[in-house]
Amino acid sequence: MISIPSDTNDTCFIGGICSLPSGQVIVIDQNNKRVKLLDQHYTLSSHCNLSGDPWDICKITSNEVAVTVYKYVQFISVTNGQLVNVRKFQLPHEAVGIAYHQGALYVTSYNALYHFTLKGSLVKKLYEDGIKSISNTVFKCAVSPDGDRIYVTNCKMHKLITLASDGTVISTFTDDELQKPWGIHVTPAGQVLVCGCNSNTVIQVDRQGKKKLATLESNKDGVRQPVSVCYNNKTDQIIVGLHNNNKINVMELP
Repeated sequence: MISIPSDTNDTCFIGGICSLPSGQVIVIDQNNKRVKLLDQHYTLSSHCNLSGDPWDICKITSNEVAVTVYKYVQFISVTNGQLVNVRKFQLPHEAVGIAYHQGALYVTSYNALYHFTLKGSLVKKLYEDGIKSISNTVFKCAVSPDGDRIYVTNCKMHKLITLASDGTVISTFTDDELQKPWGIHVTPAGQVLVCGCNSNTVIQVDRQGKKKLATLESNKDGVRQPVSVCYNNKTDQIIVGLHNNNKINVMELP
């Protein structure tokens, strides 16, 4: 269970998941405006509050993560088993998805993908799709281990977009099992995992973003509206967060 007695909302919304090398897992609970730390057995051990709704999370170092909260990025560290707000920087736009690779911080804003430094300086706008009033065309994002691929979910048009590191579109992927694609994660081995919120599925797509390799979880596995996914390297398990649900799904990677 991800809920705790002090939560203001009885139902959690695990919109983002991040695993640390230690095997600890950090999740964002959007409904309760909290970041929560889970131990290696997925038992909640610490939490910290945020000033707004968290949308996504990514690992920066072995004990630090970055979280998108409205128009800023909040950095949080694990210190002596506790979550501690470290610093934050303001953004010139709303922030949704976030990913990190070797000093480059990638942030989405519903219709565009931006490259920032860790100190908050804008390097460039990498990709844009549609206008702000047609939102969720550039929703969540993830980066390949070598940094040469950036994967973006187009929630509105049910697409997975694969970009080169300069923002050039490499491929566009659609599938019946990828309806309202939400959370996305790339494992250290380069496996691309995507949540289909409306199709109640978690699928694996090839590195080029052109072909479905497997359906990892679906309705028959008890998955309802998956919105976040992460691979735990320490336990060799896939963790799935659900929309308005107090539980996470944990499965072995095939």
